Amino acid sequence: MAETETPSMMERLQAIDRRWIFLFIMLAVVIPLAFDLTIDEVATPEVQAIYDRIEELPPGSNVLLPFDYGPESEPELQPMADSYVRHLCRRKQKLFFMCLWATGQAQTLKTVDHVLEQEFSDYSYGRDYVMLGFRPGGQGVIQVVVSDFRTLYQSDVEGTPIDEIPIMQNVKGLKDMDLILNISGGFPGLKEWIQFGGDRTGVPVAGGVTAVQAPLLYPYYPGQLSGIMGGLKAAAEYESLLIQGYSEAYGTDTERFAAIRRMGPQTLAHLVIILFLVVGNIAYFASRGSSREQRKSLEK
Repeated sequence: MAETETPSMMERLQAIDRRWIFLFIMLAVVIPLAFDLTIDEVATPEVQAIYDRIEELPPGSNVLLPFDYGPESEPELQPMADSYVRHLCRRKQKLFFMCLWATGQAQTLKTVDHVLEQEFSDYSYGRDYVMLGFRPGGQGVIQVVVSDFRTLYQSDVEGTPIDEIPIMQNVKGLKDMDLILNISGGFPGLKEWIQFGGDRTGVPVAGGVTAVQAPLLYPYYPGQLSGIMGGLKAAAEYESLLIQGYSEAYGTDTERFAAIRRMGPQTLAHLVIILFLVVGNIAYFASRGSSREQRKSLEK
């Protein structure tokens, strides 16, 4: 009976049971979550640009916050929305919330409930911020509010007439805004706010989008787009800027910064995947070289 040839190390690496890969990926996600491991983020220029733009605004500026996304993109985009509101409230700006997506109002309420009302109790509804809510029509809504919000918004989400809300007294149309900060999960979203809002009025536009959208919007930066955050990593970068810029308020506490906490598991999981790819390729090419040498020796 012929002896069974023992597989080489490289052959065993190529035939590794996929369950081991799943196990390592699981550990890469669970360990950072269990031990609250975080990674220091360095802001890219397009993220730094948004932070700097808000820092340059004088207190009391009007900032429009269209939240155009839903629960499906919440893990990426909600941290951006929360960071915007934290930063703007620190700078004492006036906030105008609206949305072109029907699901956007629920996402707005999450940020208002969890950030604005809990961390900034001095902010008063109607005086410092207002929620205009959802109106159907996509980019058509933007084209209308360029001239006058009251054409579509006779009242806010609570049914209060617009003219009875103090923050709306000196606001007519989009030209009365000092900055548009959009959070976009798709269409209509940031691109439409650039084309139909910023380009027509000259009001600076910046925003945050999902990672898959970002490459389509980078060409607008830095001309028509003042800054852009693309995906969870960019959200973590912005949170790092807030922690550094307002260390007296946040210190080293990362509990409220969801993107920073999520980047630890994501980064470690990516490293594990890359490691398996590298090892698999090394094993593949090494075994190919070994096979060639064996064939050559047999031919001789």
